[in-house]
Amino acid sequence: MDLGFSEEQEMLRKTARDFLETECPTSLVKEMAEDEQGYTSELWSKMAELGWMGLALPEEYDGMGMSFLDLAVLLEEMGRACLPGPFFSTVVLGGLTILEAGNEEQKKELLPKITAGETILTMALTEPSASYDPASITVKAVPDKDDYVISGTKLFVENAHIADYLICVTRTKDGAGKGEDGITLFLVDGKSPGITTTLLKTIAGDKQCEVTFDNVRVPQKNMLGEQDKGWPVVAKILQKATVAKCAEMIGGAQAALDMSVAYAKERIQFGRPIGSFQAIQHHCANMVTDVDGSRFITYQAAWMVSEGLPAAMEVSMAKAWVSEAYRRVTQLGHQIHAGIGFCMDHDMPLYFKRAKAAEPTFGSADWHRELVARELGL
Repeated sequence: MDLGFSEEQEMLRKTARDFLETECPTSLVKEMAEDEQGYTSELWSKMAELGWMGLALPEEYDGMGMSFLDLAVLLEEMGRACLPGPFFSTVVLGGLTILEAGNEEQKKELLPKITAGETILTMALTEPSASYDPASITVKAVPDKDDYVISGTKLFVENAHIADYLICVTRTKDGAGKGEDGITLFLVDGKSPGITTTLLKTIAGDKQCEVTFDNVRVPQKNMLGEQDKGWPVVAKILQKATVAKCAEMIGGAQAALDMSVAYAKERIQFGRPIGSFQAIQHHCANMVTDVDGSRFITYQAAWMVSEGLPAAMEVSMAKAWVSEAYRRVTQLGHQIHAGIGFCMDHDMPLYFKRAKAAEPTFGSADWHRELVARELGL
């Protein structure tokens, strides 16, 4: 059974790694964590020239026509480099949502701009409850002549402060039962009157925002998909985003593992490399088991999503496992490096912070365990 990458995927992986090692050193990552914008236009433009923004978009919209599985390969390398910037929010949360729910006019207008790196997007989904359940959506969109008026607060909206458009998940009527009915998506201009964006201080320096909509008017033509029937679209995008985040986490965990094994071989203590001591050997063994286990379970889910197969259980299994595995790997990496690994000039804190930030994103491990139990009929 061959679980390896195809020749094209290997080329993509190698090209991405070589590019990011040159153009995105950890010094840039640390600099962007302190920078309000969070990315450089130079790096963004170079990524666009490589076609990365349009990697998983159809050729008819100037994309490369590759698969979601190929995108997961690229995202793993981005996670390895701790790539800062709005790639994830623009491509995964923005581009894939428009591809899924947009009409032909919306696709022709926006997808080529995404591919060219001209437009930044994000999704305004979660609210102060921080839940990914449809019942948690309370931000309302009320019809008014040819417009809708949106009011309410969204929280943890990635890169909202620099986004040209926000895909806002709203409630257009009070749904019954689980609240899935009555959810509608709108494409909102990020500079619309009534939008207030507040950048939040986060552990990883990623750009999460609170976004307040105060009677924001949105043209009816900016509706994505059907009125009151938007939750199936959100659920499908959440599956893809969850697997995409797992791919990112694998890349970070692999970097932490490689860094720790190299240090264990070169650090001399008591006249011998610390890697010769059983405790350190077992730490490294546990780390590689977590990393490889995470990779297998994530790529299984990514392949199923890419093929359009039912994958709710596999996606939740992956997120439940990888969330905690990435944290375990970075914790053991800190133990191997000891005091030097806690210095801010060292790279290990970068990965630990990314691991902690990724844990609750798109649902915590416990949340996804509950979903797996539900798929088991429990």
